[in-house]
Amino acid sequence: MQGLYLVTPNWDDTERLLAVTELALGAGVALLQYRHKDASPALRTEQGAALLALCRRHGVPLIINDHVDLCRALDADGIHVGGTDATLAEVRAAVGPDKIVGASCYGDLPRALAAQAAGASYVAFGGFYPSRVKQYAVTTAPSILDEARAVITVPSVVIGGMTPENAAPLVARGTDMVAAISSVYLADDPAAAVHRFRALFLAN
Repeated sequence: MQGLYLVTPNWDDTERLLAVTELALGAGVALLQYRHKDASPALRTEQGAALLALCRRHGVPLIINDHVDLCRALDADGIHVGGTDATLAEVRAAVGPDKIVGASCYGDLPRALAAQAAGASYVAFGGFYPSRVKQYAVTTAPSILDEARAVITVPSVVIGGMTPENAAPLVARGTDMVAAISSVYLADDPAAAVHRFRALFLAN
């Protein structure tokens, strides 16, 4: 796992969501997470199924945020667990050993260690910067990546207000993936935005 971890915005317009996502996937996304906090169950199923079909065509794994039932119903590639969701061990047991299971760890290294021990496929740290989408109680210090590199063996993801410019020092510190929403979905040229994120990893 390395590169851009693209996360979807809360868009009800499925056609728009798919159009921008396809541009991004074609430009080289490592993982796609379907995250729509306000969607109805019917819309979530519709969008999740359509995104999964897109991901299959592009060979990109689809991760479902929070909803284990949807992950299982679609046979998506994995699930992302937030801090207030079911425990990672419970989620791992529910989806089985072959799915990707990610965990939000904020700025909490002990949480990341516990997630790794419980079967996490990757751990996500942040937010590092102010985000247009998510509000974080505290800002995560970049030094956590140095500490994590010594004890965390699964891939790490950085989140929170990521742009190609402010993600660069975090990639230089050794993070495996950068998660972004607005920097791609609200970009004038989503494919070019993806290329800029990809270039960070080619330079390191």
